[in-house]
Amino acid sequence: MRIENPIDIHDAVTIAFNAGDLEGLMACYEPDARMVGMDGTTVLEGTDAIRENWTALLAFGGTMTLETRYVIEMGDVALLSNSYTVAVGDDTVSGATAEVVRRQADGTWRYVIDHPTGAGEVPELPDLPDAE
Repeated sequence: MRIENPIDIHDAVTIAFNAGDLEGLMACYEPDARMVGMDGTTVLEGTDAIRENWTALLAFGGTMTLETRYVIEMGDVALLSNSYTVAVGDDTVSGATAEVVRRQADGTWRYVIDHPTGAGEVPELPDLPDAE
């Protein structure tokens, strides 16, 4: 799939994941991209490490649904977020991402940074007193 707009990367990931298409997933990343592991602390650097991560996730099988939360584009970079759910049998995993993509020389977009758990829930703040 040709990723011609930043938002298209979400469709590309969903289609590739649901088809078990590792190469389709890898086509979404720049060679030096970084991805945060599902534990939220491990930073995977480069496509070899990202490939290992996706290989392990695809081994579970399952189906992904994804909904874009926002896309903020500025020149050749964009900040994105999506809400996703992966269902494997009766189990589901859900989360929200923080992602950075960059326009390539051929006009397509690829991940520079992919943080699958980077947009966790915003904490509820206490009521603040009115300013006087």
